[in-house]
Amino acid sequence: MTQNYDQQNKAEQATGGCRGERLLSVLMPVYNEEKFLSRIVERVLAVRLPEDVTREIVMVNDASTDKTAEVMTELSSRYEGVVRAFHQPYNQGKGAAIRAAIKEMRGDMAIIQDADLEYNPDEYPLVLAPLLDGRADVVYGSRFATRPERKVLFYHHKLGNLFLTHFSNWMTGLDLTDMETCYKAIRGDILKSIPLRSNRFGIEPELTAKIARRKLTVYEVPISYDGRQYAQGKKIGWKDGISALWTIIKYRICDDSAYPRGAETRDSTFK
Repeated sequence: MTQNYDQQNKAEQATGGCRGERLLSVLMPVYNEEKFLSRIVERVLAVRLPEDVTREIVMVNDASTDKTAEVMTELSSRYEGVVRAFHQPYNQGKGAAIRAAIKEMRGDMAIIQDADLEYNPDEYPLVLAPLLDGRADVVYGSRFATRPERKVLFYHHKLGNLFLTHFSNWMTGLDLTDMETCYKAIRGDILKSIPLRSNRFGIEPELTAKIARRKLTVYEVPISYDGRQYAQGKKIGWKDGISALWTIIKYRICDDSAYPRGAETRDSTFK
């Protein structure tokens, strides 16, 4: 995969990811992913983005106990200026790692990327298209929307995701097919203005609730999904499902999504 690190990406590396007119920040929370981290980073770097878009990868190590930190150090050194590595002092969860990545991001837009191989970065152009042409503030990549083919996954895991999605829709008024998806792309200025509190997987329903509160323009596109089993390193469990239910209810009642002064919704400045 290293050989596929093309001339566009080399230019990004040389200029600190700032060659194009717009910068995409790939926010990557990482916990004990030494087996997959190098492969997913190489895949992200190999994606063909539109000519006016460059990328950076903002990795946040959530106090991993394997060799993840060493792998991150090597990657950030090899792709200096494009791959940036940060480390949490102690384990806090995916949501806390995403918050840390948001704080460090420099992009005009961002997409969340898990540090495994369940989601395919080759689909970035599909997910980003409604953002890039000015139609959307936020784009969800749906694992359950119609597509030509799909990997058959575990029914009960899918059922849990669909239940949480429908419950979230009931509370927010959005008509999503996959609230729990990792692939959420959002304008950078908006993402930085949203106060996020959840430390673990509650970040998904919390972010969705606050996107709905802001009345942002949301699009959804179908994506593929190569889900892994718990024996392969999957981390989310039934307790996170209970927490997600509470988070959905909490942010239906509690609105702390107000814009800081000067923040804006989608307008012609991003086109």
